[in-house]
Amino acid sequence: MARESRDKADKFQTFNRPKVKVARISASGKQYIDYKDTESLRKVMSGNGKIQSRKRTGANAIEQRMLAGAVKRARYMALLPYVTAAS
Repeated sequence: MARESRDKADKFQTFNRPKVKVARISASGKQYIDYKDTESLRKVMSGNGKIQSRKRTGANAIEQRMLAGAVKRARYMALLPYVTAAS
């Protein structure tokens, strides 16, 4: 009897689906990510200065490439730091 009730419980097992994220870029209606907009670029960088992944930002592949290029250009122009200072 215990085995039958366990089989029924396994049959109705639920799985957590990943949440669908809306990218900040596409939600704001921007077509181009500007390297001079450092405030929005800082939001897609980690505390150490790394560019966050698509999974974290919710951007699609094209947006993520534009975002990475904008961050790299802003770093080269000294608008953003390559790494943050260790405290």
